[in-house]
Amino acid sequence: MTTAVGPAPGVSAGSRDVLTLADLGPQGFRALLDLATRLKGDRGPFRGTLAGGRVGMIFDKPSTRTRVSFEAAAWLLGALPIVLRPDELQLGRGETIADTARALSLYLDALTVRTFAQTTVEELAEAASIPVVNALTNEHHPCQALADVLTLEEEFGSLKGLRVAFIGDGDNVCHSLIQAAGLAGIELRVATPRGYEPMEEIIWPAEVLSRVTGGSITVTHDPLRAVHGADAVYADTWTSMGHEGEQVARQKAFRGFRVDEKLMARAAPSAIFLHCLPAHRGEEVTDEVMDGPASRVWPQAANRLPTEAALLYSVVTGDVDGVLL
Repeated sequence: MTTAVGPAPGVSAGSRDVLTLADLGPQGFRALLDLATRLKGDRGPFRGTLAGGRVGMIFDKPSTRTRVSFEAAAWLLGALPIVLRPDELQLGRGETIADTARALSLYLDALTVRTFAQTTVEELAEAASIPVVNALTNEHHPCQALADVLTLEEEFGSLKGLRVAFIGDGDNVCHSLIQAAGLAGIELRVATPRGYEPMEEIIWPAEVLSRVTGGSITVTHDPLRAVHGADAVYADTWTSMGHEGEQVARQKAFRGFRVDEKLMARAAPSAIFLHCLPAHRGEEVTDEVMDGPASRVWPQAANRLPTEAALLYSVVTGDVDGVLL
């Protein structure tokens, strides 16, 4: 059955923005994961469901996985992906963010945005009459966390009480993983050097939510403590985009936060290794771990496609449960 493009009855486009994972809530988060699982198991019912639709994709930052997976997801659903670079938009010549959002809303059914400041996607969403999806900002990376959690569920069967250690910078990937842990009931332990902790305003709402969902959020400066008995160990690059000028200082600060075989041995015997990629081999992770039997980085990367296809389908149709299929 082909679903017509456009808002589902009674659902406003503005209510379907996904700027952070907190926008989904526990039920929406669960439904989206279930939808992604269905899509991954059988793409057939989803093919062409957004036929005639158009998805704009603003990329202010370089991208490999986000760019290709979102474009592939749009094609899978039958929508036309329109990739927009900074030099192709009037934003760089003085047009306001709000006016850009209003103009793009005239031509598109949804807009995904990979940019710097979180306030940019917030301003776009405020002015747009179509759903806006955060494809990465300096503060959040919700699409990555969706793929992360799907990978964990596929590996372990359940998310409740799962022990996950994140070793690295308390940046956008970490922030979205914290929100995912609160939504899914995961026991998340974050280990960062001093001065690189995740933002407190991200941590405390997730902690409050985790008391309901059965998870927990712990921040430490000791990677050994974080990894002890963990079911999954997650590493991220020490120097993310926009922080290249801090590379020397960061390499010094993060010394001792490399995930190697010795650190992995502190985790549970069946522990897996995750990384959002791109990896800087020899810095945050060794080749032995990255390419070893515990590594699930490639299934994790592959899961960007079904989670983003589920996300696009749900925000455009308003059907997060897939009942229209």
